[in-house]
Amino acid sequence: MKELSYLNRHFLHYKWHLFGGILFVAISNLFAIFPAQIIRYAIDFVQDSLLVFPLFDTPDFIGFYQSMLTKAILLFSSLVLILALFKGFFMYLMRQTIIVMSRHIEYDLKNDIFQKYEGLHMAFYKQNNTGDLMNRISEDVSRVRMYLGPAIMYTINLIVLFVMVVFTMWSVNPTLTAYVLTPLPVLSILIYWVSKMINQKSERVQAKLSDLSTFAQEAFSGIRVIKAYDRSAERSSQFSAHCNDYKTTSLDLVKVNALFMPAMILLIGLSTILTIYIGGLLTMDGSVSPGNIAEFVIYVNMLTWPVASLGWVTSLVQRAAASQKRINEFLEIDPDIQNPSDEAFETQGHIVFDDVSFTYLDSGVKALDHVSFEVQKGKSLAIIGTTGSGKSTIANLLCRLYDVHGGEIQIDGQSLPTLNLNDYRDSIGYVPQEVYLFSDTISNNISFSKSISDNDEDAVKFAAKAAQVYSNIVEFPEGFETRVGERGITLSGGQKQRISIARAIIKSPKILIFDDCLSAVDTETEEKILQNLKSIMEDRTTIIISHRVSSVKHCDEILVLDDGKILERGTHDQLTKSKGSYYEIHEQQQLESLKAV
Repeated sequence: MKELSYLNRHFLHYKWHLFGGILFVAISNLFAIFPAQIIRYAIDFVQDSLLVFPLFDTPDFIGFYQSMLTKAILLFSSLVLILALFKGFFMYLMRQTIIVMSRHIEYDLKNDIFQKYEGLHMAFYKQNNTGDLMNRISEDVSRVRMYLGPAIMYTINLIVLFVMVVFTMWSVNPTLTAYVLTPLPVLSILIYWVSKMINQKSERVQAKLSDLSTFAQEAFSGIRVIKAYDRSAERSSQFSAHCNDYKTTSLDLVKVNALFMPAMILLIGLSTILTIYIGGLLTMDGSVSPGNIAEFVIYVNMLTWPVASLGWVTSLVQRAAASQKRINEFLEIDPDIQNPSDEAFETQGHIVFDDVSFTYLDSGVKALDHVSFEVQKGKSLAIIGTTGSGKSTIANLLCRLYDVHGGEIQIDGQSLPTLNLNDYRDSIGYVPQEVYLFSDTISNNISFSKSISDNDEDAVKFAAKAAQVYSNIVEFPEGFETRVGERGITLSGGQKQRISIARAIIKSPKILIFDDCLSAVDTETEEKILQNLKSIMEDRTTIIISHRVSSVKHCDEILVLDDGKILERGTHDQLTKSKGSYYEIHEQQQLESLKAV
């Protein structure tokens, strides 16, 4: 229960649902006990009547006796039926409180996890698989809900019913009650032993399920690569192996439950046999009546399902504990990047990198080594270099997806980690190197950077035209309402990049960051996009990261990076005249373009 203690705050929030459920459980069980007593009265009444009947063997008395007996049995039957209806009504209310509470907590828990996921740092997502994250917010939460709803409901029902029944039985005959409860110590030991086994096996089952989900998610995301390399049969075989591991682990858990349930029923059956045998001996001694034996048998059978369900409930609780443990692993993580202030901040766009160094902790790669530069408000800076030189790291640090490990980044004269993170990011238009489109319409993908209420059709069209993707969109049968599929799979690489650029443009940000976002665009389209961006970049601080000289030559300043260090800096003309690394890159790309022609 240590892992499940996280849920106590949710119980406190929905305390009235829980208290109401306990009350309705008690009332419904009260109406379940009364019928057993009525049946006892009915049996004793019939027995007493049969003893009196031979003393008055006359025709008038026989007719009166039959009429009276019939009415009495109908009365007893009606009472049992009415009490059963009341019991059913309060059981309905019990479910409407406890089960509804479990659904509310499930909703809250999923939102807690999703919000936690959104707040966690980028390194977290590099260290964890998407399939495992999805499994924890879906399958694990569903298993926790089974504890919050059915497990708690049946546990409360068992406790209340057990207390009521044992008290009633003890008030009738303590000796018979003691014999009836004899198997319970064995039952307690059995439950304790099986609970440990179920907990261990449940954790293994959940781990295997996460492996299975991760494998399936990666297979579907990379289906084009799988088909291109004709690896479908191999991946199917690997998936079958994962399924087999999950099946074997799950069957180990099922076997424990399969042995547990018959053992429970056997012990309950033993209680019934003891009731009839010992009750019969006590009846012959005159200590109890035949109605009491029937009453006790009913009580024992009333306990049969709640006690037998202990195995199922134990399994639910243990599996929920295993799932909650996996959920807690993430909920207890403190994100590296946190919002330090709620004070409003309006970005102007003056950027300073002061002796910045950064190392990726997960890989140990030093991406930046004492990098310093300054970008005045409304000016443009280009960063060019080979793969792995640290270009994208600068973009990530500017968006504060990571914090620097040395030096300082200042925005408008203030240290970046001290700024209101929400206001600062809201002032940035970022086009990442790896374009991501949502499974939605083109219009919604472009307007994603703005709030839903600000979805302006004219602004969407303007951004699409500026990104040179408007003509492509209007050619689609449904135009801007065309759905792009998962990750934009229905679009070409160049179209996805241009839609991503339009997404940044429509936001009208103070800082624009383009991280190699024209790599899939041809030179002619690139030139048109850059011409359109000139007017948009006015009065906006712009960072353009690229490996193409043609993308950066118009910028106010160009940095040449290599191995996390700045090799050269200056304008396009200054760098070409110096005949350094930038000049070599320029000459090589011009030669390649001539060969292509």
